[in-house]
Amino acid sequence: MLFSSSIFLFYFLPLLLLVYFCIPGIKLKNYTLLLFSLIFFIWGGAFFTLILLLSIIFNFFTGKLIERSYSKISLGIAVGGNLLVLVIFKYANFLIDNLNVLFSSVHFDTIVPPGIILPIGISFYTFHSISYNIDVFKKRSKAQGNILDMALYIILFSQLVAGPIIRYNVFAPQLFGRTHTFEKFISGIERFIIGLGKKVLIANTIGRLADDAFSQDAHHMDLLFSWTGALCYTFQIYFDFSGYSDMAIGLSRMFGFEFPENFNLPYIATSIKDFWKRWHISLSSFFKDYLYIPLGGNQKGNKRTYLNLLIVFFLTGLWHGANYTFIVWGMIHGCFLLLERTSFGSFLKKLPSVLKGVYTFFVVMMAWIPFRSSSMDYSWHYWKSLVVGKINLDLVSSYFTTDLIIAVVIAIFLSFNFNGFLSRIKINSGLQSMGDLTKAVFLLTILFFSAVYLMSGTYNPFIYYQF
Repeated sequence: MLFSSSIFLFYFLPLLLLVYFCIPGIKLKNYTLLLFSLIFFIWGGAFFTLILLLSIIFNFFTGKLIERSYSKISLGIAVGGNLLVLVIFKYANFLIDNLNVLFSSVHFDTIVPPGIILPIGISFYTFHSISYNIDVFKKRSKAQGNILDMALYIILFSQLVAGPIIRYNVFAPQLFGRTHTFEKFISGIERFIIGLGKKVLIANTIGRLADDAFSQDAHHMDLLFSWTGALCYTFQIYFDFSGYSDMAIGLSRMFGFEFPENFNLPYIATSIKDFWKRWHISLSSFFKDYLYIPLGGNQKGNKRTYLNLLIVFFLTGLWHGANYTFIVWGMIHGCFLLLERTSFGSFLKKLPSVLKGVYTFFVVMMAWIPFRSSSMDYSWHYWKSLVVGKINLDLVSSYFTTDLIIAVVIAIFLSFNFNGFLSRIKINSGLQSMGDLTKAVFLLTILFFSAVYLMSGTYNPFIYYQF
């Protein structure tokens, strides 16, 4: 079940809100959220739910074990167990495929691929589980004494499928200490509608051209069409993922939770380092605090720092998917981060902000090509088409319908001025002025057109669903 689906918007969410706010007491409200979160997850498959429940039980007891001993062995069992499940369900097919290539080269019998299906949200709830165990080990939080409260942290529907990745020490105080106010609820609705509009009206519209571009034969790509496709995908993935994060933050706020931001205008970044302070902030900060710093960070000399960065971005790429394309995407970012630590970084700082922005946007867009491609061979030929492809103006112009042009223009504007725009459409609780009424009409218009789009049953993918 997607947030941007008719079943969620018109049935699941209204029913949950009605039940949640009719039930008294924060404890019963938490159990209501847990019940509906289970229903939300079961919608994606009962077998996936079994894996999730087993993960909750495992981490509940490892947290208790860690709190009793505070030993690295107990922490290793907890983290290792979570990573083992992730490897089995996310990377087993990838590993076997690569082993079969090796076995074939030496004429050994190959292994029959198990055909394991990727459970929904496993990357996110695995990282939540690891965060819980580490926070208990670091004494940032106490081990949860109630398995149902532990389950709510892992399974809360608003951040289960696509994050943001919430640290347990951020979630735990809000489990019983959060407040419900009309202002917070209205703010949550506002944020949800903005995210829905970004996802449905912008990402989906632009995504159709991007999908068509990346379905072409890369050996015979049109030069302008390949550039247009790369640009459209660059905007599609941002508005798709940031829109979903906005919806997640907005939904959580409706139920009293305050979760950290996950995006901060990443396409205005002036370096790759700056980009990763703005893009998928919860993931980059997770790797920084739980991997980069424990490896030594930048405190053990340049060579060790470079190695640590490459390890982090190798795993960042691998986390996104079991394909060499994701690894290459991560390594591109890692290599440019290394480059920015050399004299090139000093040269970059002296450039005008516009040129630094152009450099960063170009590197990010080129890196999205392997991220979106089905294989590195396809990615290589796609890159090649950006330089030596033929030009067919009729092909490109045939795709530029009115709705696409409007979506691209809005995407460009919001990518570089979104914070200022968003601050001007906030609603206060009273709707006391004509300006407030205008803002409310604006948001209702976004909601209306998004609902019409969804009810028409047209193109509505979610890119990060596969991760």
